[in-house]
Amino acid sequence: MANNNKRRNNKMSLEEAGQKGGNAVSNKYDKEHFQEIGQKGGNTVSDKYDKDHFQEIGQKGGNTVSDKYDKEHFQEIGQKGGNTVSDKYDKEHFQEIGQKGGNTVSDKYGQDHFQEIGQKGGKTVSDKYGQDHFQEIGQKGGNTVSDKYDKDHFQEIGQKGGKTTSDKYDREFYEEIGQKGGNSRSRNNNNNK
Repeated sequence: MANNNKRRNNKMSLEEAGQKGGNAVSNKYDKEHFQEIGQKGGNTVSDKYDKDHFQEIGQKGGNTVSDKYDKEHFQEIGQKGGNTVSDKYDKEHFQEIGQKGGNTVSDKYGQDHFQEIGQKGGKTVSDKYGQDHFQEIGQKGGNTVSDKYDKDHFQEIGQKGGKTTSDKYDREFYEEIGQKGGNSRSRNNNNNK
């Protein structure tokens, strides 16, 4: 049996003949030729089968690989791939592709879609944790920021925010919100009597 792949009577084994033929074809054609026939073959297969077929074989392949390897294997190859890509590109590259991806998704779904899923997500989190949780984490966050910065910091950012708002809106805006605030205070005072 071991002699099946060895030469018999100066004949090549199937393995040797395959290797020789592969090398000859590889030397005869360039990269573009193989890309072209690969594209044609891909189109032919794509025309022959529907989406469900590809999902099914993809699922089978994925399950086979998943059964063969453990979680650590996928973490390791993911880490290696991530490092390779990270070493190859700079921060600006990732910002650019992130921006393109974000714009594509935004154009596809529109603002209403994101508002809807944001509201659903917010409601889910709110239902899960309750008001006390958010009060607690808000208090912790406020204390952390307060401990980190002094009074001058808050005065400075308050002045910057006030100037930005002042530059953005005209006198009528302030009159309108002043009127609303006055009406609200008046109603509260009348309700407390």
